Amino acid sequence: MKILIVDDDKDIVQLLEIYVRNEGYEPITAYNGKEALTKLNTNPDISLVILDIMMPEMDGMEVIKQVRKDSSIPILVVSAKTTDMDKIQGLITGADDYVTKPFNPLEVMARVKSLLRRSKGDLTNDEPDVLNVGPLVINKDSHEVKTLKGDTIQLTALEFGILYLLASHPNRVFSADDIFERVWQQESVVSAKTVMVHVSHLRDKIEAATGGEKVIETVWGVGYKVESH
Repeated sequence: MKILIVDDDKDIVQLLEIYVRNEGYEPITAYNGKEALTKLNTNPDISLVILDIMMPEMDGMEVIKQVRKDSSIPILVVSAKTTDMDKIQGLITGADDYVTKPFNPLEVMARVKSLLRRSKGDLTNDEPDVLNVGPLVINKDSHEVKTLKGDTIQLTALEFGILYLLASHPNRVFSADDIFERVWQQESVVSAKTVMVHVSHLRDKIEAATGGEKVIETVWGVGYKVESH
């Protein structure tokens, strides 16, 4: 399994290379945004991207925008930009997760493995294979969401995980912390804002594909749910 590491700091790239290789993955490296896009185009089997934001040639935000035009590959941002607004902007742009520098390499690898599990659709075996929720058909095995008309809605692994979690427990309200711990499979002090951004993206995609159908409801002050139909 290949992981693309993108940072203009060669020491950080070399450090992450060591940890990626120690976990049994194959590291591929790039040192600016343009090189990263080239590596992604020439290595279609890359499974995940670890991406810096502040880089020459093309910054990480632009890389995310370009990648998200036609790919749902997991993207983990590792950046020195540390404010909540920086993190939210990264998530709004299309990143799946965000770690600030200086970082613990073990935490980075834990998040990498969590994102990879999600991208492979590793859900528990006691959950139904296909769910019909309002205007949607959600297939666990193929990791696909389609409208009743048969149109595919392209979701990232985390967006699919959120939707499947809510849809497989209709009428149950999940707090942002619950969703983060179940879908990301980790704890985080910024989980509420992270989940909020991903739910917003998910809603936008569903409504665009279904003509405005609202599937995910907000229970103010509590969390999110999908009603049974």
